[in-house]
Order: sequence, then C-alpha cells, then structure tokens
Amino acid sequence: MSIYATLWRLKFPRHGDVHTGCEWVEVTAQGVPPHIGSSTPGLGYEDGDPYADFLPPALATDQEGHAEFMRAVVIITEETVKGTARHPQEYSNSLLTLDGKQYASMTFDKLHNCICDALRGDRPRLVIEAIGQDGRRSLHFEDGRSREAN
Repeated sequence: MSIYATLWRLKFPRHGDVHTGCEWVEVTAQGVPPHIGSSTPGLGYEDGDPYADFLPPALATDQEGHAEFMRAVVIITEETVKGTARHPQEYSNSLLTLDGKQYASMTFDKLHNCICDALRGDRPRLVIEAIGQDGRRSLHFEDGRSREAN
C-alpha cells in the first residue's frame, strides 16, 4: 500500500521553459497524509517513523490522524522512480519535496516557478523567443547564449 495520495496532474515544459515547439511532461503532486509516521498513540507508529529518512518530520495529529496540513507533498514526473535501496516508498528522483505547511502557503505562481526551476536543472533560463520576419525562431537565454528553435 502506498503512503501517497495523488493531488493533481498537470503538464509542464519538459526543460522548464515554454517556447514554440517545446516538449511537455506530466507532473504529479503526491500528498502524504498527516497520520503517516505520526507518534500519536493508536495510529500504528508507536515504534517509530519508518519514513523519517526521506520525508519532512512527522506531525502531531488528533486521535483520528487529522492535522491542519499534510505531512508532505512530493512533486514527481512520469519518469520518477518509486523505491530505493533505503525504502520502497521513497522516490529516487523527485523534483521537489515540501512539507505540508510550505505547500499550503505557497502561491501557484511560486510553486510553478519551483517546478520549472527543478525541471530546468542547471540549464540557463529562457528569457525570450524571437520570431524574425522570415518566420525563423530563436531562443535567447539569461547567460547570453542563443540558438535557433526547431
């Protein structure tokens, strides 16, 4: 059984920047409910939190396992692999892991930028796509480099 619940799925530019002809990738938000790993008596984790090595700290909950926020939200792509040598519930290459309060207080614009930054990796940010009079497109990046668009 999974500790994750799918919150949403959206398409994002595969390499973090939107331009004509860019590829898209499905990005999914996986929520971890507050009772997972909680030390609240009766929730099944009295012997410790088996997810402490890869999730934000467990939450104190009420007796039913409810809390104000989720324990975590893990942002993944369709290429993300679930299961590591350390734990079968750990994602080995997630884009982001946020605690529930961070996720709940983040605007969509901020979340979108964080996801695009993670997808971009160490590549420079696209700042402009130019279309010449002849219809040719060029991409210009924050580091001053540019290239023709396909």
